[in-house]
Amino acid sequence: MLEIWQQFKQNYLIKYWNPVAAVIAAGLISAYYFGVTGTYWAVTGEFTRWGGHMLQALGVDVTEWSYYKIIGMDGTVFTRIDGVMILGMFAGCISAALWANNIKWRNQPHKRRIFQALVGGALAGFGARLAMGCNLASLFTGIPQFSVHAWFFTIATAVGTYFGVKFTLLPMFRVKLQLKKGAAKLDETDPKRASRRFRLGMLVFFAYFIASLYVMQSSVKLGFAMLCGLAFGLLIERAQICFTSAFRDLWVTGRAYMAKAIIFGILAGTIGVFSYIQLGVPAKIMWAGPNAIIGGLLFGFGIVLAGGCETGWMYRSMEGQVHFMWVGVGNVAGSTLLAYVWDDIAPVLALDYEKLNLLKEFGPVGGLLVNYALLIACLIAVLWWEKRFLAKAKAKIGNTSINLT
Repeated sequence: MLEIWQQFKQNYLIKYWNPVAAVIAAGLISAYYFGVTGTYWAVTGEFTRWGGHMLQALGVDVTEWSYYKIIGMDGTVFTRIDGVMILGMFAGCISAALWANNIKWRNQPHKRRIFQALVGGALAGFGARLAMGCNLASLFTGIPQFSVHAWFFTIATAVGTYFGVKFTLLPMFRVKLQLKKGAAKLDETDPKRASRRFRLGMLVFFAYFIASLYVMQSSVKLGFAMLCGLAFGLLIERAQICFTSAFRDLWVTGRAYMAKAIIFGILAGTIGVFSYIQLGVPAKIMWAGPNAIIGGLLFGFGIVLAGGCETGWMYRSMEGQVHFMWVGVGNVAGSTLLAYVWDDIAPVLALDYEKLNLLKEFGPVGGLLVNYALLIACLIAVLWWEKRFLAKAKAKIGNTSINLT
């Protein structure tokens, strides 16, 4: 038995998980999450509430801000579905990182990088809430819920990441390497420390898991949200799911592995969400206006500038990477700023536009087919780009070799 446990522990708790399988699992869980709780897997809406609570603690009255009336400010992080789900994500991330002994305090010594983290995180937070959805709320829930605004946001995000890559490759963002005297010291793995961390990770995991089951006795939705959050956290940390790298890799190296995984996850989740909608669970459809396009551009640019999206900064900060803690601070600040200026910009950018639903525009079957056709078109485009990019890179290497000879 001990040998079986050690093998299971090594293969499934310590080693990294296959990103494709993990993203598909996340897509399926997000569908169940929608069906049971009636809401979608999203994080920046709750971050915006956190900013509102902070302002209230400082004496600022946000009760009359229209944005907070839209997303709601009732309760606390411990009593809201989004709140306990996000706490579950953090618990899942830190549990998984502890299992793999993947926690190390990594400070950010460069002020320029901290500036990037704060500004990029703020742009991403502002853009996500302007569009009424981040990468999760649009790609994993907005598109499966057949909201046209999510398609606008996703395409704009891809464009924004492209320009973000071009911008961050400028010489001004290069950090000078500093050589230090003496031989570099390699960290030695301490078996006892790794064992202690694994047990601590198990303690965190089971504590939140049992708490979820306990809460489920009085509120099925709240307890289920806690369980889903825990699962989401495990998946994003063990599979290192980051939407920034998915887009950035396309433009920098032509590598499309994570981008394809995300599309597969959306494909898997869509049919589940469609089933729940047909059973009567109402979809959340948002304004398909300039807010979705501008928000997507800002979000895409911001996540590349910051170096991480919502899922990326959450699991990396739990691993002890200080840079991504700053990204999180910027995220909350940018989301809260959008709530502050919403009344001034919403009438022009959002409120005067329709909330377009593919299922209503094309009918249930037609809307499902259109959504899948668009997803397959995205997959074909990604495959084409990957093949084209790698072919050009191979040709360039071949030309270089000929010139050298």
